[in-house]
Amino acid sequence: MSAFNDLLAFQRQTEALSSVAERLGWDQETVMPRGATEQRAEEIGAMEEVLHERRTDPRIGEWLSVAEPENEVEARILQLIDRDYTRTNRIPARLAAELARVTSRAQGIWAEARANDAPQDFLPTLDQVLMLKREEAAALADGGDLYDALLEDYEPDTTAAEIARVFDAMRPRLVALRDDIMGADRQPQPLTGHFPQETQLRLARACAGAFGYDWSRGRMDIAVHPFSSGRWQDSRITTRVVETDPFNCIYSTIHEVGHSSYELGIDPDYAFTPLGRGVSMGVHESQSRIYENQMGRGRAFTGWLFNRMSDAFDGLNIANADDFYATVNRVTPGFIRTEADEVQYNLHIMLRFDLERDLISGRLDTDDLVEAWNSRFQKDFGVAVDRPAHGVLQDVHWSVGLFGYFPTYALGNVYAGCLNAAMRKNVPDLAQALAEGDAAPGVEWLRENVQRHGGLLPPRDLIEQATGAAISPDPLLDYLEEKFGAIYGL
Repeated sequence: MSAFNDLLAFQRQTEALSSVAERLGWDQETVMPRGATEQRAEEIGAMEEVLHERRTDPRIGEWLSVAEPENEVEARILQLIDRDYTRTNRIPARLAAELARVTSRAQGIWAEARANDAPQDFLPTLDQVLMLKREEAAALADGGDLYDALLEDYEPDTTAAEIARVFDAMRPRLVALRDDIMGADRQPQPLTGHFPQETQLRLARACAGAFGYDWSRGRMDIAVHPFSSGRWQDSRITTRVVETDPFNCIYSTIHEVGHSSYELGIDPDYAFTPLGRGVSMGVHESQSRIYENQMGRGRAFTGWLFNRMSDAFDGLNIANADDFYATVNRVTPGFIRTEADEVQYNLHIMLRFDLERDLISGRLDTDDLVEAWNSRFQKDFGVAVDRPAHGVLQDVHWSVGLFGYFPTYALGNVYAGCLNAAMRKNVPDLAQALAEGDAAPGVEWLRENVQRHGGLLPPRDLIEQATGAAISPDPLLDYLEEKFGAIYGL
C-alpha cells in the first residue's frame, strides 16, 4: 500500500472513534441518567486520551512526509490531516484528557446552576475550564494571539480582528433598523395560548420533514439546549418545548435540521475522512440559519405553517396568514439568544464575542463575569437582565470549553445572506414550493452548491464559489431592511 493509503486507513479508524466519542456526548445530553455524570466524564476522558494518542502518532508525520496526492481531493485530505496533526501535537495528552473530563462534568454543573438560577454554583467550575482553555490556547498559539488560536478550530484562516471589522460594519445598520422598528406604529400581535408538548413535537416533525430531514438516518429528542450530533449515516437533532411558545420548538427544530442535513448531504465518498464533515462552524451555521430564517420564517412557508398550526391547536389568536407572518418575525427585546429575532440576533453574538475574548486574554475574571454581562446587555438592549438563566447562564458553550465558537454564528448569518441572494436568483420556484410546505428546491440547491463538498474547499472559497461573489455583510443587511421594513411599515 502507498503511504497515502496507509494514512487514510489509519485516519478512517480515528474518524470512527471520534464519531463514537460524539455519540457519548449526545447520550449525555438526551437520555443518560442524571446520576451517571462522573462515570461519563471518565469515559469521555479515556476516549479523548485514546484519540489524542492516535492523532499524535509519529507514523502520521512519516506518512505525510512521503505521501503523494494524485488529485485535488487527496491533496486537501493531506492538508487537513497535516493541520490537525500539527495542532494536536502542540497539546499535551494530559491537558487534552483533563479538558475532556472537566468539561464533561461542567456541562452537568452548568445545567443545574441554570435550572436553579445560581451562577455561584457554576462560576468556580467555569474558572477551571477557562484556565485549561488558556493553557490550550497558549500551546496552540506558539506566541501568537490566544483567541485566534482557539478560533482556528471553528473558523479556519479567520482572525478575531477580521471578525471585529465585520461586526463593526454591521452594528450601525442593525441598531438603526432595530430603533426604527421599536418606534414603528405598526406592531405585530404576539401569539398567546397553551400549546401541549406532544402536539408541538408532531408539528416539529412535520416541519423537519418539509425540509427534507432523512428520518432513516436521524432522530429527534429533547434537550436543554438544542443541538445536532453525528455525521455520514447517523446525524441526530434535538429540540426543546415551552408550552406557551410553540415557535421555540418549531424553529429550533428547523435550525437543527439545517445542521444535520449538511452532515447528511456530504458526498458519501468522503465518509471517515477529514472531508466528511462541515468545513467550518460558520458554514455550518449558514445552513441552519438559511433553513430557519430565509426559508422557514419567510412569507411563503409561514403561510403553510399558519394553516397547520391552526388545525393542530384548534385555532390561533392570530387572524390570518399575513398577520401570522408578522407575528413569527416579531421584534422584541428578549433575553435569550436562541429565541432572538433576526434583527437582534447578531447583537447577542457581538456581546458574547467581546466577553469571551476578554476572558481568554485575562482582561476579565469569572468573578466579574455576571456584572460584565448584565452591564453590557443593558447597554446594548436597553433592558436589565432579570435572572441569571436569562443572562450569563443561558448558553452551554463556555461550560464545554467552546471559546471561539460564538462569532461563527454571526459569520453564518453573513454567509446565509450571501447564499440566500444567490439561491433566490437560481431557484425561481422556491417561494411557490415553500407555500406548499416543500423546501426541497432550496434544500437541493444548497446540497449541490454547499453541503456535498464537505471539507473539500476552505470556507471562504466555498461560499464565494456557491454565490459567484465576494463575501460581504451587505446582502444580509439589505435582506433584513427590506423584510422588516415591509412588516413594520418603515
